[in-house]
Amino acid sequence: MRLEKITPENYEAALALSVRPDQEDLVAPVIKSLAEAYVFPDHAWPRLIYDGDRLVGFLMAFLDIPWGGNPDDLRSGLWRLNIEADAQGNGYGRFAVEATCGEIRARGDDRAYVTWAPRAGGPGEFYLKLGFRPTGELSGGQTVGVLDL
Repeated sequence: MRLEKITPENYEAALALSVRPDQEDLVAPVIKSLAEAYVFPDHAWPRLIYDGDRLVGFLMAFLDIPWGGNPDDLRSGLWRLNIEADAQGNGYGRFAVEATCGEIRARGDDRAYVTWAPRAGGPGEFYLKLGFRPTGELSGGQTVGVLDL
């Protein structure tokens, strides 16, 4: 497994990625993430996830974003994670989270954040199994989790 930057050669395949229908309300499509990366280039870190030559997912980290508009509370974490519907359950999500945490650690941060919709069928259990713990905060109605690196 490896991460790749989005390029003119792979962006159309990235836009075609789709999660399972029951997950569509949990994660924005890749096109929205790429628009956000364009608008927030200093904070967004978008990458494609490949297994060999097969594109299996997309992730986008947020880096040093002022949390809640507070310039003294800079946070980094996983902003978006889209794993192709037929590729789920093969460790790609875990790889994506670990790669994101590695990038955050390499930039000198010691915590990674993530948010998730607190509903049945949501990704909460996945993030908890990876060691994230709820902070007690909500962001846009989503649970905020933190992982010490």
